[in-house]
Amino acid sequence: MSLNLLARKDLRAMLKETEGEHSGLKRTLGPFNLVTLGIGAIIGTGIFVLTGPAAAMYAGPAVVLSFIVAATASAFAGLCYAEFAALIPIAGSAYSYGYTAIGEIVAWIIGWALILEYAFGAATVAVGWAGYINSFLQGLGINIPPSISAAPGTDIVFYQNKWNALTSLPTAVQATAASLPHVIARFDLIAMIGILMVTAILIIGIQEAASVNTAIVVIKVSVLLVFLGIAVLFFMGHGWNLATNNWHPFLPFGWSGVFHGAAFIFFAYIGFDAVSTAAQEAKKPQKDMPVGILGSLVICTILYILVGGLLTGLVPYTQLNVPDPVAMGVDATGVAWGSFLVKLGAICGLSSTMLVMLLGQSRIFFTMSSDGLLWKWASKIHPKFRTPYISTLLVGVAVSILCASLPVGRLAELTNIGTLCAFTIVCAGVWIMRVREPDMPRPFKTPLVPLVPIIGVGIALFLIWELQAITKEVFLIWLAAGLVVYFLYSRKNSRVQQALQKATGAVAPRR
Repeated sequence: MSLNLLARKDLRAMLKETEGEHSGLKRTLGPFNLVTLGIGAIIGTGIFVLTGPAAAMYAGPAVVLSFIVAATASAFAGLCYAEFAALIPIAGSAYSYGYTAIGEIVAWIIGWALILEYAFGAATVAVGWAGYINSFLQGLGINIPPSISAAPGTDIVFYQNKWNALTSLPTAVQATAASLPHVIARFDLIAMIGILMVTAILIIGIQEAASVNTAIVVIKVSVLLVFLGIAVLFFMGHGWNLATNNWHPFLPFGWSGVFHGAAFIFFAYIGFDAVSTAAQEAKKPQKDMPVGILGSLVICTILYILVGGLLTGLVPYTQLNVPDPVAMGVDATGVAWGSFLVKLGAICGLSSTMLVMLLGQSRIFFTMSSDGLLWKWASKIHPKFRTPYISTLLVGVAVSILCASLPVGRLAELTNIGTLCAFTIVCAGVWIMRVREPDMPRPFKTPLVPLVPIIGVGIALFLIWELQAITKEVFLIWLAAGLVVYFLYSRKNSRVQQALQKATGAVAPRR
């Protein structure tokens, strides 16, 4: 069987596949749902967890500039995503865009990378979610056995009448921690339960999932606004001297620290691309997808800058390398109920992030299966709920086992590299499609093509280069495994390859 690795899907045929909803996914999402879907994915680990370590280890008070740099990098890709999402309202996101613009082998690589991104991203977030749940319950006097309530391998110490991760304790306490009760975590049951609950919501239906996500987004954004209000009122009552002192020096690590901080917190912006995976379930995708993608990105960037600035004003940046920096910031104001509220908001925020990541993962499976590149069961739709229930269930179970039984401390970088590869393909694809299909109607057009796509590609490749060597090595191993699947199964069952064989009169091989 001859094989055209750069065989492309016909754009007009793809658009016909999305017409109506009787044989496909149900179109129920409006612009507000899509914006909250993006906010739900973006606001989570980044703002509730990574802000503190980014300031402490990389940027200092200039973490606000790191957020701007990361947002700028995401904006170039976001503009390209918006054009593609309006032009090709397909559930496959960057995978479908690459298939249409460049070819099948590129689509396979990016689809395989997105599987890595969403699966490990959801697992990483689940572990953070479980940590906030555990802290919240301990605040209520409910203690879950530490051996089954933290990431495997975590050294947990009993200090001040509660269990704490050793690394979260003050340095002086860590030095004498050998005399305190110790437990090494074996299994994160809380994280597993969280993933399975989100999976059940996604199987029941996208409208139900979107409604739950919208409610959660309202709660966590409200909590962040409360934090901002508490901080501003504190400074108004006590003067801004504390903040100005903590903001000095503003660039303790120089501009290199700002860029290192941007690479570190890039995980905080992963999520707006997940909006595009729901394109096939949007009521008016040509109009609403750009609103969902760019609107959620702008709103979250503003919140990140405000929270980062006020947080480093309340607490010296050197003390922020903790898993709950926003709660620490509220504690510094002396508002006792604030810490409780922030933990509740973090739980909600991470919950919606898990939901959107698992949504994106199952939709990538669905689209690749529909194209014949993955097994048929992955695109089977539930007759009542109209959701890809088998792929959703499989992904949920796999991720629940992953987050409960494996240490995931370094998996955020694997999530980053998958996303950055997707950004590279999408930015390049917009330019290529402008050349190949110049007359296609584009409800939303990326400005300044090819400048914007070129800058987007350059930034994504630069951030990939900045990642650790082990991350790139693991990613290459993952891609090698994916190519084995492609050449053993996908190329023989690809609908595009079969159509080409039929068109050229070749005889298809026996299966």
